[in-house]
Amino acid sequence: MRNKSDFFELVWQVVALIPKGRVTSYGAIARYLGSPQSSRTVGYAMNASHTSSTQVPAHRVVNRNGLLTGKHWFGGPNAMQELLESEGIEVTDDKVMNFDKVFWDPNKELEHI
Repeated sequence: MRNKSDFFELVWQVVALIPKGRVTSYGAIARYLGSPQSSRTVGYAMNASHTSSTQVPAHRVVNRNGLLTGKHWFGGPNAMQELLESEGIEVTDDKVMNFDKVFWDPNKELEHI
């Protein structure tokens, strides 16, 4: 795997491409970047995304089941949900509703890096 700071930058570049009203998963990003075992590292990149020089819409990254597992990093218990809902994504009990419909897979949507 690449060094951590390079990997974080690549993760942030992918996340910046997620359209409003769509979400992806840590694992989908890891697979896209050629490191399918690095889902957790993608999560670490989301936790550190506030250090990026560009805006990273980290709220659009959820776990493989659509759960808002990173919500505690957003400064309030409902901040992640509110950001998603402001983009038209329905969230109930910390889970994205209609996950299959709003799921954005970088492996299908983007050219490979």
